[in-house]
Amino acid sequence: MSPPPTPTLLLFLLLLPLLLIGPSTALDRPGRWELLQRSIGVSAMHMQLMPNDRVIIFDRTDFGPSNLSLPSGQCRRDDNDTALKLDCTAHSAEYDVPSNSFRPLTILTDTWCSSASLDPDGRLVQTGGFNDGDRAVRFFRACAPERACDWEELPLALAARRWYATNQILPDGRAVIVGGRRQFNYEFYPKSSGAEGTYRLPFLQETMSASEDNLYPFVHLNVDGNLFIFANNRAILLDYSSNMVVKSFPRMPGEDPRNYPSSGSSVLMPLNGSSAAEAEVLICGGARAGAYEEALKKKTYLRALITCGRLRISDASPAWAMEEMPTARVMGDMVLMPNGKEVLIVNGAAEGTAGWELARSPVMAPVMYRFDNGGSSGSRFSVFGGSDVPRMYHSTAVLLRDGRVLVGGSNPHVNYNFYGVLFPTELSLEAFSPPYLDRSLCDERPTIVESPQEVGHGRRFSVGFTVRDGSSLTVRGTVSVTVVAPGFATHALAMNQRVVVLDVVGTASVKRRRGRKDLADGAAYDVEVVAPANGKVAPAGYYMLFLVNGDLPSEGVWVRITNS
Repeated sequence: MSPPPTPTLLLFLLLLPLLLIGPSTALDRPGRWELLQRSIGVSAMHMQLMPNDRVIIFDRTDFGPSNLSLPSGQCRRDDNDTALKLDCTAHSAEYDVPSNSFRPLTILTDTWCSSASLDPDGRLVQTGGFNDGDRAVRFFRACAPERACDWEELPLALAARRWYATNQILPDGRAVIVGGRRQFNYEFYPKSSGAEGTYRLPFLQETMSASEDNLYPFVHLNVDGNLFIFANNRAILLDYSSNMVVKSFPRMPGEDPRNYPSSGSSVLMPLNGSSAAEAEVLICGGARAGAYEEALKKKTYLRALITCGRLRISDASPAWAMEEMPTARVMGDMVLMPNGKEVLIVNGAAEGTAGWELARSPVMAPVMYRFDNGGSSGSRFSVFGGSDVPRMYHSTAVLLRDGRVLVGGSNPHVNYNFYGVLFPTELSLEAFSPPYLDRSLCDERPTIVESPQEVGHGRRFSVGFTVRDGSSLTVRGTVSVTVVAPGFATHALAMNQRVVVLDVVGTASVKRRRGRKDLADGAAYDVEVVAPANGKVAPAGYYMLFLVNGDLPSEGVWVRITNS
C-alpha cells in the first residue's frame, strides 16, 4: 500500500478550491452543498434517476474490488475479467433518495464507459461496455419500495461492440445507439427483427482524430424527428429512418474538439411550447486540440476551453453564437434546471483532458447559465460557492425530483486508489441546492397538490397547487409548468436529458380552485396546460413535472406521458 499524502500535499489540496475560485468569488455565494454519504462503496461513473426516486449507480467490473460487498456473501466469477476472476464486491448500487440509504446490486458483465436510456415503461435499458460487456444489454426496473430488484442481463444482444457509445430514446420508444470506439455506425434496441444489424454512419469516421475525439458523440432528438449528432467539432442532422444526412452544420468556431476524451458537454436547450417548432443546442467547455497527447506523453496539461457555443438547429441557415464561461472547464456536467430557464455546470477541471491522471486544477465552483439573459459575452453566467470535493474524471451529476442536484464519482485511476495520489478515488455523494431552494423563498415556492399520473400527447390537463404567499404570483409575473426527462449521466454527458415548457391554456395563468377554501399554508390554485404534442417533442415515458412561480420551481411529481 502506498503511503498517505504528505501534510504539504494535504494543505495544497485544501487550499486549491480557493485558488481556483479566485478572490472575487466568495464561498458564501448562493447555493448550498450537503454531504449525503461519505461512502457508498462504489464510484459513481454512471448515474440514472429512476421514476421511483432511486438512483442507479455503477462503475465497471474490472476495477478490482470495490468498497461494497455483494449481498449474502455472494461472489461473481468471471474468467474474462482483467482484474479479478473471483470478485465478492459490488460494482453497482441503488441509492434511495428519500431515505438517504443505499444497497448493493449485482452486475455481471463489464459496464465500463457504457450508455443507457429509459424506455416508455420507465425501465433502464443499459447497453454496451468493455470486454465481456461490449455487446450486452442490461435492464433495471423501477420497483416498489418493498421489492429489491436487481439487474437482468443479455450478454450478446447488440449487433456491434459498443464502448463509448451514446443512446437517444426515439418517438417510437426504441433507443438508437450511436457510435463507440471504432464503430462508425448505429443500431436500434429493441430490434425490429432478429436479423436487424447496424447502419453505416461515415460521419463518425470522418470526424475521428488521433485521440479519437468523436467518442460519446452528442446526440439530441430534434423537434422534426431527426437526430442532431455532434462529433469532434462538426455536426449533422440525420434522418435515421432512411439513413440520410439531411443537413450539415457549420463547424464550431475554434476548431477544437469537444467530445471524449476532450469531454465538453452538451444539452438540448428547453423546448418552449407543447408543439415546439424551434430547437437550440448549447455546447460548453472541453479540451484543446492535442491536449490528450500533451498530457499523456509530456505530462503537460493545457488550459481547457473556456467557450460555449449555441446553435439553433431548427433554423434554415444556422450559425454558432459563441461566449465565454467564468473559467475554463473540461469534464463538466451540464444539468438542466426544472424552471426551464437555466442549466447548471458542475464538476471537472481547468487543465488537461479526460483519461487516467490526465487533468489538473479541479474546478470546484459550479456555475449557472441563464438561457434568456441578453447582454455581453459571459453575462448569462452566475458563479456559486464550491464544494470541497474535487470531482475529476468519471464524475457525474443528475437532477432530483426535489430540485437538488445529486453529485458523485471521480476516479481518475485504473483501479480504486485512495493513498499517495493527487486526486483519490471518491466514493461520496453530495447534493447541491441551487438558489431557488434558498430557505428565504419558502413562502413563494409553490407546492403541487394535484396532477395526473398519466397524460397522453397533446391532451389538456390541470395542475393544482398552493403557495403560502399568494401575492408572489403577481410579483413574479408568470406561472409555468415544465416536464423534465431525467438524463443518464456519464463522462460529462447526460443522455436523453430534456425539458419542455408547456403551453398554458387561456389568458389567465392561474385560477382559484373552485369549491375549495384557502388552505392553512396558503391559497389553492389551478393552471391548465397542454401536454407535449407528440413523441418528437417529448418521447413517451416518465417525466418530472414542475410548477414554476416566476423562477421558483415546486418539488416535482412523476407523470407518465403516453402516445395515446
